[in-house]
Amino acid sequence: MRAMGDTLTTRGRAFLASGITLLAAGLGLGFADLTRVGLMVVVLPLVASGLTRRRVGGIAVTRESEPARATAGEVVTVTTTVANTGIRSTPLMLAEERLDFALGERPRVLLGSLDAQQVRALTYAVRPPVRGRHLLGPLTVQLRDPFGLTNRIVEVDGATELVVRPRTWPLGAARPPGTGVGAEGEIPFMVALHGEDDQSIREYRDGDDLRRIHWPATARTGELMVRQEDRPARRRAVVLLDPREPAHCGTGAGSSFEWAVSAAGSAVVHLAGLGYAVHLLSPETVQDGHADLPVDPQDALDILATTATTPALELAAMTRAGQGLLAGGGLLVAVLAPQDEQALSRIATLRQPGGTALGLVLDTASFGPPRESGRQPASPAAAARAVDLLRGSGWRASVVSAGDGIAQGWSRVGSVAARVGSEAVR
Repeated sequence: MRAMGDTLTTRGRAFLASGITLLAAGLGLGFADLTRVGLMVVVLPLVASGLTRRRVGGIAVTRESEPARATAGEVVTVTTTVANTGIRSTPLMLAEERLDFALGERPRVLLGSLDAQQVRALTYAVRPPVRGRHLLGPLTVQLRDPFGLTNRIVEVDGATELVVRPRTWPLGAARPPGTGVGAEGEIPFMVALHGEDDQSIREYRDGDDLRRIHWPATARTGELMVRQEDRPARRRAVVLLDPREPAHCGTGAGSSFEWAVSAAGSAVVHLAGLGYAVHLLSPETVQDGHADLPVDPQDALDILATTATTPALELAAMTRAGQGLLAGGGLLVAVLAPQDEQALSRIATLRQPGGTALGLVLDTASFGPPRESGRQPASPAAAARAVDLLRGSGWRASVVSAGDGIAQGWSRVGSVAARVGSEAVR
């Protein structure tokens, strides 16, 4: 708990001014009684301030938010509990909760006086418009003496972090275009390589259910063999987020980068729900070396809650990480900005023969002005060229603009895949 300052209220300033006037008049006119009254009125605010200081005990603050992990645009209910841990009652208290600017106005409430060990709760709601980590607190308490002459402002140490995840959108129950072809298809990758029988049987062990005996394999090997109990290898999917600061346009929740973050989060949740082992390629996962590990959807959303744009060089490191992940095949989903055809050409090579790669190419100019003043945004023609480049490498790709929803962009890539497939048949 840290004192931030003491101030006189309007009443306190009036008392002080009156006391000084009476004291000066008493001294000037030689009236001892008037001087004593003036002195008493001058001293009273000082005494009141001392009472406020002496009566402040220990104040502890805890916070709980519901839900603990919020989504951008979602209403979050915050309960701030103020407890008097001292042995004396507190003065009258007016509490104000400090909040990040994005969370709106600071809530204020009159807590009154708290007896020893008494607890009082302050409940308020916030609706964070953007993702990120937002601070709740610290709590500022304004203490007032019983006479209402002085205010003492005290900051109670401790703030709570509210994690706000990007908003995600349902992408439908359908599997991604191309599923069922190549390493990421209906048959898991390891099974497709070695054959279903080789992956689904093993030697008989004492205690195994005789009904699980695989007779063709037993006849072939001359030993009892049973069906494999282990789960088959999961299909692999890689979601790549283009983080290049110079490539994105717009600011705030309506920027192209925020659209890309929400799209990446939606893809992770969607693919994990379909049974894929999902890998997230973002600056954070590449830098900490976790890109080669499958990510839980909830952990992925926590990462995307704080991800930020980076210099263009970061995309090269992400591309190298993707080459290792996709060397054996897998589904690739990339949300890309159209700037720098050389960098996009390297990304295009991530798709392996027989694999499926889906590209959402942002028409960044439709999201607003560039983030860097003086830089020209990529034109819609550049986005179209990027789509042609990806399609030339076997990708299913489509341009998305600021007015397009994420589910709409996803379905558009599916319709492109269907159209390409039908053209190939003709």
